[in-house]
Amino acid sequence: MIFDLAFIWAGIIAFAILTYVILDGFDLGVGILFAIEPDKQDRDIMMNSVAPVWDGNETWLVLGGGGLFAVFPLAYATVLPALYAPLIAMLMGLVFRGVAFEYRWRATKSQFIWNWSFVGGSVVAAFSQGLALGALVQGIEISGRAYAGGWWDWLTPFSIVTGISVVVGYALLGATWLNMKTTGPLQDRMRHRSRYLGVATLGLIGLVSLWTPFLVPEYLERWFTWPTAIFSIIVPGLVVLCAWKLYSGLRDKKDATPFLASLAIFVLSFAGIGVSFYPYIVPPTLTIWQAAAPDESLQFTLIGAVVLIPMILAYSAYSYWVFRGKVDPSAGYH
Repeated sequence: MIFDLAFIWAGIIAFAILTYVILDGFDLGVGILFAIEPDKQDRDIMMNSVAPVWDGNETWLVLGGGGLFAVFPLAYATVLPALYAPLIAMLMGLVFRGVAFEYRWRATKSQFIWNWSFVGGSVVAAFSQGLALGALVQGIEISGRAYAGGWWDWLTPFSIVTGISVVVGYALLGATWLNMKTTGPLQDRMRHRSRYLGVATLGLIGLVSLWTPFLVPEYLERWFTWPTAIFSIIVPGLVVLCAWKLYSGLRDKKDATPFLASLAIFVLSFAGIGVSFYPYIVPPTLTIWQAAAPDESLQFTLIGAVVLIPMILAYSAYSYWVFRGKVDPSAGYH
């Protein structure tokens, strides 16, 4: 083959997961922040800010999971048994949050139930994603072509820290999104909260980054031997630059700059994980090429991806363009 189909598909899966994280991350963050907003009208505005786009954002999760099943079946077969509990919890959280969108606007006496379903679903989904990420980063035990670990291998101090990190990071995305989409006292509160959430997010990123190289020997070698050690300088330097843009944007009361800087911090964190992982898709033993389906399957599915991914990008971009600007406080979700 002229093209390395397994490598191309690894890039597509990584792109789908990253896109899901940065898009669904901010609307999960809005749900997390929902818990500390006492005013009903402000909660309505918060939900309205993500109502037109939240379900489209989750398209990327389906693409990432479905793509993994289709083109990396061995990775799918080993990762799922290792992460059943956090992945099922994540899906349940997303279900409760989705139901809350529909029921909250039509409920009267029971509205508080759907408020807390929105909050709880968002927190559980975010924390579960962090748990799964931490479990994957610390490595999954494989024997032959099957998962060989225990039921609770996913639950460790490291995975708990990554779970908390994702919750706090999503809350930062949600706060900066609301700073961009709202006005008045609600915007002022979100701008204020973004400062504290930014400090917490950067601190947790630093903690996880210092911890990660000591989990698997390959990670330590990757980050501290030439030539890949160059990323140990470039990635943290770019994170510092993004942090400066975040706080200067908040200080100058910019609308979009803090949100874009927060997204960039997530992209850089994802790039750091990619540098640690490569060439493994299930560290520390299963590489991209070992887990890939036959080339005929990769070619066939790539044709579909070439058609579908631009379509998804187009309608997603169009929906964000249509609903650009500040949220109308008098609007409702129907």
